[in-house]
Amino acid sequence: MDKRVSPGSEPIVVRRLGRRPYQEVYEAMRGWTHARTQETVDELWLVEHDPVYTMGRSPLTRDERTEIGGIPVVAVDRGGDMTYHGPGQIVAYPLIDLRRRGLFVREFVRILEASVIETLAAFSVPAFVHAGAPGVYAALAGGSGPFQGEAKIASLGVHVSRGASYHGLALNVDMDLRPFSAIAPCGYQALRVTDMRALGSGAAPSSVLEKLQEALLARL
Repeated sequence: MDKRVSPGSEPIVVRRLGRRPYQEVYEAMRGWTHARTQETVDELWLVEHDPVYTMGRSPLTRDERTEIGGIPVVAVDRGGDMTYHGPGQIVAYPLIDLRRRGLFVREFVRILEASVIETLAAFSVPAFVHAGAPGVYAALAGGSGPFQGEAKIASLGVHVSRGASYHGLALNVDMDLRPFSAIAPCGYQALRVTDMRALGSGAAPSSVLEKLQEALLARL
């Protein structure tokens, strides 16, 4: 476990957890958030998960499966619908006292989106947000309906407890995208999912991780 503290009047401890099972990290960040006090220093956890589907509290599609194609489905307390996590995806969990930093949830979500967009731009992958569908998207020929000509490259989902956030964002760098085809990603049947490699970026995951960390710390 790597531990560094960012500079500034409101420091953030950075922890790089490597590759971990989702359930282990989920229970750890939830327990950590519930135990924190007004004096607890904020943290940013960066991790890669073993294959898992997670189902949020706001499903647009009802899906009660406990596994899909041998991959477990875990019900969690973040917002949003179902998504997939797996190797080749960078997951960032900003454990932030929003009240102490004077942030509303909507502002916090914009910070996460902007950090991903800045990260992708650094590797020549233009990205944008989609009105009414949280997350970050990139241009991709094809598709249909409201997502024609685009695909999701990063998903977002947060939960706030006593003014403090947990969960966060997942950026697809170089992963097996096939598990997404078994679900309606984030509850949208027409939504396609892509990653940086599919869009022509050969960036090393370690370089993307460094840039995403830098962008998040600068904005938070």
